[in-house]
Amino acid sequence: MKFVALFSAFITFAVIAGPAAAKPFQVDQIPTSSGDLEITFIGHGTLMLGFGGKVIHVDPYGKLTDYEKMPDADLILITHEHGDHLDLGAIAAIRKSSTVIVANPAAASKIQGAEVMENGQKKTVMGLPIEAVPAYNVVNKRDNGEPFHPSGRDNGYVVTFGDKRLYIAGDTENIEEMKSLGQVDIAFIPANLPYTMTPEMAADAARMILPRILYPYHYGDTEVARITELLSDMPEIEVRIRSMK
Repeated sequence: MKFVALFSAFITFAVIAGPAAAKPFQVDQIPTSSGDLEITFIGHGTLMLGFGGKVIHVDPYGKLTDYEKMPDADLILITHEHGDHLDLGAIAAIRKSSTVIVANPAAASKIQGAEVMENGQKKTVMGLPIEAVPAYNVVNKRDNGEPFHPSGRDNGYVVTFGDKRLYIAGDTENIEEMKSLGQVDIAFIPANLPYTMTPEMAADAARMILPRILYPYHYGDTEVARITELLSDMPEIEVRIRSMK
C-alpha cells in the first residue's frame, strides 16, 4: 500500500522507505489563502507537493527513492527530457488512471498521454494555474559549443497555490526572462555546475525574482551557503537550505 506522509509542523520530516532513503526527507509547510502547501524535498531536482488533498510530483527520479512506496500522483510536472528529470519508471510507479502529466514537448513525446506545455503557455490543471516559463543556458555549454539546455526547449513552471506563486526554475541559468515572472513568493533555483548556476548566478537570479522564500535546489556539491552570504543585504529574501543534493 502506498501512503501519504502529511504533517502539521512547519518543518518536519517524512520517512519514506527506498534505496536512497537512508535519511528522512525534510518537509516544509507554507500557509496560503486556500490551505497549507506542503513541500517534500526529495533531492536533486525532485520535489513532492501536497495541496488541497492533491499530490504533485516534480521530476520524479527513481535513484532518489523507491517510487513504488511513494504516494500516487494527481499531477506530475516534467521540466525536460534529461534522464535525471524524465524517469519513465518512476512516473509509471506513481501514475494512476486519473493522473495528469504536464511536460515540455520533447519530454511529452516520450510519455503516452502527457499534456504539452511550451514556454509562455498558461493553463489551469486541477484548479491550479500553471505557467510554463523558459529554462536554458547562456554561459555553460558542452565541448561542442552547444548549451546544456538550449533556449526554447525546456520548461520552468510557475504554479499558483491560493495566494502564493511558486516558481520551479528547472535546469537554467539566471536568464533575462526571470525579470518578467511577476510576483513570486517561493522560488526553487538550481545551483549545479556545470549544468546550471554558480552561487553568484543564483544570487543574481534571486535579485531579479525577489521571492519571499528562496530554496536552492539541484545543487550537487555546490556550497549553497554562499548564496545566503551573497544575499545578506536582501533581508526580504529568506534563503532556506534543505537537503537537495
